Amino acid sequence: MPSDPIVAANADELARLAAAWMAEEVRRAVARRGGCALALSGGSTPRPAYERLAAEPAVPWNAVDVYFGDERAVPPSDPASNYRMAREALLDRVGLPPDRVHRMEADDPDRDAAAARYAALLPDRLDVLVLGMGPDGHTASLFPRSAALRETERKVVPAQSPVPPAHRLTITPSVIASARRVAVITAGAAKAPVVAQVLRGPWRPEDLPAQLAREGTWLIDRPAAAALAPR
Repeated sequence: MPSDPIVAANADELARLAAAWMAEEVRRAVARRGGCALALSGGSTPRPAYERLAAEPAVPWNAVDVYFGDERAVPPSDPASNYRMAREALLDRVGLPPDRVHRMEADDPDRDAAAARYAALLPDRLDVLVLGMGPDGHTASLFPRSAALRETERKVVPAQSPVPPAHRLTITPSVIASARRVAVITAGAAKAPVVAQVLRGPWRPEDLPAQLAREGTWLIDRPAAAALAPR
């Protein structure tokens, strides 16, 4: 049974709580293992949390390698790029050396080759994996009933999104399962029914891919929690 989510009163508190969670987990990973493999999510919801994380004290960024859970097939300068968002919100603010930031090259026309290169870059286990959830229950670029959900050998695969940009790269379920710590950050009343199904409903990851992360720490706002009945 998944733990109860952490529910924030508003967007500002959600960003603060998520930043504090990420900062603490990075510190713990570095203290225990001498480094931290941190994978970031894209989308609009985590951006304020990344901006807050950049201001968190005593985060040992010199021991952190940053990866991504998915990416759109756009150049790194494109407004739709997860990499660009993370750079603007967090990475440029903390002075992470370029060789510690591992961009998914989803803009490579040979996405199979790009996926294989990225899989080779990933560590055996991510220390901290940050995910989001869409209103259809997708996470990373694992969309309902997609072939990527049934992948058992590869860690990164090309994916198709039902909304543009259509072409993506995404981590696969095994990467989520092996991550030491997982957080899902999501917000908004439109997601409330899906949050309830993912966290309290029967196990249906083919229809609700975010269930792959339901044993992680969920950080949501009050509107997103509206359909969760008390235990």
